[in-house]
Amino acid sequence: MSSPHFVVIGECVADVVRTDGAPDVVHPGGSPANVAYGLARLGEPVALLTQLADDPYGRLIRAHLESAGVTLLSAAGTGSARRTPSAVVRLDEQGRAEYAFDIGWTLPPVELPHPPGHLHIGSIAAVTGPGAAAVLALVERWRGRAGVSYDPNVRPALMGEHGEAVRRVERCVALSDLVKASDEDLEWLYPGRAPEEVARHWLGLGPAAVAITRGPAGAFALTADGRRAEAAARTVEVADTVGAGDAFTAALLHARRTGAGLDAALARATAAATLTVTRPGATPPDAAELASVLA
Repeated sequence: MSSPHFVVIGECVADVVRTDGAPDVVHPGGSPANVAYGLARLGEPVALLTQLADDPYGRLIRAHLESAGVTLLSAAGTGSARRTPSAVVRLDEQGRAEYAFDIGWTLPPVELPHPPGHLHIGSIAAVTGPGAAAVLALVERWRGRAGVSYDPNVRPALMGEHGEAVRRVERCVALSDLVKASDEDLEWLYPGRAPEEVARHWLGLGPAAVAITRGPAGAFALTADGRRAEAAARTVEVADTVGAGDAFTAALLHARRTGAGLDAALARATAAATLTVTRPGATPPDAAELASVLA
């Protein structure tokens, strides 16, 4: 078997969804894990470098990822944790999620077992010590020989002091070829600045393209060579928004790898996010579902 083209580096999290008057429901989650799962559902060969404990949450997440075909990397020292990270997710009346985390990220320095074609990083693992140092060391080692994408997926409760958080995010942006973020991410990082202004600022740091999601307002992307693309959101009944941004990222990466132009890639990514919000948890579409919607 050939080595996976995509290598995603980052955390797995058990999302404990809590709603008033109903029992808790546990969904496998964690932004990088969701991206890896979404890529596998779209038929992409993908590996996830992460940390999981041998506990009920860890076994649930492992089975979930492997069921889609994600390869879990087991380099020395990276496959275990004292406990699998978790997050209590509370949903409001519109299905929007708020998180309370119990998470640690302690990835040690590690080598990848195979050369990657593309590295994807993001969320907690890219900016939270001590493990973030190992993540960025891998990106710096492979940058220029592999594509790099990044999604800050901001979690304010875990970001620490604001100015330092912005500095860490911008370092990741500068190491990347493609950056995806939500308008909510940008509002926390750069209060009061327009999303397009931030996207242009990030393009000045080095990426070739920046894509911004705006919930029901759709998404847009800007490129370093001056192109712009937009995609409208579809009106659907929302179950919850958990994992929608990660489904967008997975579909965007898949579309670009298969040669889709920026407009087509953005439309495909927006459709994937729209499908995901219609069902509970981070449940991105497979290739057949996505093709049906786009048709």
